[in-house]
Amino acid sequence: MLRNFRIIPQDNNRAPQTHRGPQIGDNRGVSFRKLILFLSLAVLCLAQGDWEGQTELPGVDWLGMTGAKKALALKIVRTEACSCGCDMKVAECRMKDHTCASSRKLANAAAKDVAAGMTEAAVRADLKKIASAPSSILDDPIKISTTGDPVRGPATAKVTIVEFSDFQCPYCSKAVAETKSLMHQFPNDVKLVFKQFPLDDHAQAEFGAEASLAAQAQGKFWEMHDLLYAGYPNLSRTTVMGYARRLGLDMTRFTAEMDSHKYKARVHSEEQEGEEAGVAGTPTFFINGKKFNVSFTAATVAPLIKNELK
Repeated sequence: MLRNFRIIPQDNNRAPQTHRGPQIGDNRGVSFRKLILFLSLAVLCLAQGDWEGQTELPGVDWLGMTGAKKALALKIVRTEACSCGCDMKVAECRMKDHTCASSRKLANAAAKDVAAGMTEAAVRADLKKIASAPSSILDDPIKISTTGDPVRGPATAKVTIVEFSDFQCPYCSKAVAETKSLMHQFPNDVKLVFKQFPLDDHAQAEFGAEASLAAQAQGKFWEMHDLLYAGYPNLSRTTVMGYARRLGLDMTRFTAEMDSHKYKARVHSEEQEGEEAGVAGTPTFFINGKKFNVSFTAATVAPLIKNELK
């Protein structure tokens, strides 16, 4: 599954391995695995800039189409505007923002319509109809366990916001200010629950996730959370250990838990939980169990919270 991509400079100190890639030898220095990862991400980033030349789009099922039909579908999504308000074409939005539900929906609709034999004019008309239809900002509620997860806000809050996030994701970094603004607006009515969802293409994200949980074990999750995002995107071992010392953590315990990857299984468990809940990128928010499907801003979410409080 393709999600947000960003090339992260590698730290020459001891660095974490991503859990879904092959593990090759010691993780110090420049390994063959890291070189391949770097080159792969470089290609993907170049592809984002050259979106008009791409024949494969993240999250789009071409239903086995080849030749003229696929060429037609690509022509349509490269020229039709995305409906999310980004001022990009559908294909461009797919390449530059893999989390956009609007471009994913429109691109897949175009592929399906073309595969069904619809004319270009009919497909374009269908996409305009889909784009103009009222979008569902919130999905139907689902149950998400929050037992043991870090919580910011009062336990009695009537609105629970669950965030699946990645400490090396640029969108997650920007969302910190938005969630804090909401907590300030609704100090008695909103609580924020944090879930780990480090992306495969962010080389140090899992290390940051484990560090935040090791800090939580010593009662300092949110303090570590704020430092990790304030220093985005640097999650090198040297930097994170510096944060732990700044927070006054028991360094013997913190270091031992990081070296043993004590919280790795928990990180993976939360990733699986997120995928089962429909998380395809970060950050993804659920408001009282309802998946939030548009760009997360305090201005957009505040009315929804007020509605939940009625």
